[in-house]
Amino acid sequence: MLRAEQTTPRRPRFARRATLRRSLRLLGSFRFEQSDPAVFYGGVAADTADLVSDFYRDLTGDSLRGAIVLDVGGGPGYFADEFGRAGARYLPVEPDPSEMHAAGLRVAGAVRGSGMALPFRDDAVEVCISSNVAEHVPHPWVMAGEMLRVTKPGGLMVFSYTVWHGPFGGHETGPWHYLGGEYAARRYRRKHGREPKNRFGRSLFAVRAAEGLRWARETPDDIRILAVFPRYHPHWAWWVVHVPVLRELLVSNLVVVATKRPRSAYGESTPPDATQRGARFGFAPW
Repeated sequence: MLRAEQTTPRRPRFARRATLRRSLRLLGSFRFEQSDPAVFYGGVAADTADLVSDFYRDLTGDSLRGAIVLDVGGGPGYFADEFGRAGARYLPVEPDPSEMHAAGLRVAGAVRGSGMALPFRDDAVEVCISSNVAEHVPHPWVMAGEMLRVTKPGGLMVFSYTVWHGPFGGHETGPWHYLGGEYAARRYRRKHGREPKNRFGRSLFAVRAAEGLRWARETPDDIRILAVFPRYHPHWAWWVVHVPVLRELLVSNLVVVATKRPRSAYGESTPPDATQRGARFGFAPW
């Protein structure tokens, strides 16, 4: 079992948004990723802002107004618009300049840098997020560690990625990725006469649900995992993450939500305490 506080688990605020209607809307938007990015990325950005706002309020009791939200792999400006509406100070980090200017959108203050070596000091931001990026880097758990490093004690980290054996694991090369990433890439090239945008082994990697669960289980004692759930499932189906094999096929996107324990006056992490703000989360099939 994953490490959890010895308190009665309480359903996260975001679970109320995780309805079947929401799931169908988001999953349906995937078909527009290449043809109409605004439909896909705009919808995902709005959903991400809701997700982060809900968990941040559950954790701190506050809204995102004035909080710095560092988005690792932020890409174009759809996310900036949504977090701006929430009052947050949005700061994207993106290694690919072509992604930073996709769809003609620009974000003031955007930083060019690698998620696996974030160009920020320790404990720099209140919130650090990554949405659908981990499957595009060769060492996703190094990136997750970097995200925790730059998050302030008492802050929020949200790590969301596409699961390889899920229906969207191959991105535009799916569903042929079930026969292997290289096979799927070759088939795409033969059919379309060009390389896929997401090239297996270069810009697309196989990341599994079990890896996210293992990473959450093995985080240091100063990190508390608040939730692990399938992003695009309604809340009554979140139990699927607890079932080996099935989760690899049905969890199209896994979300890991974590916080860094506040430090004491002596600079040490405070021990687990059920009275601490945010200690009401635990692991349960909500």
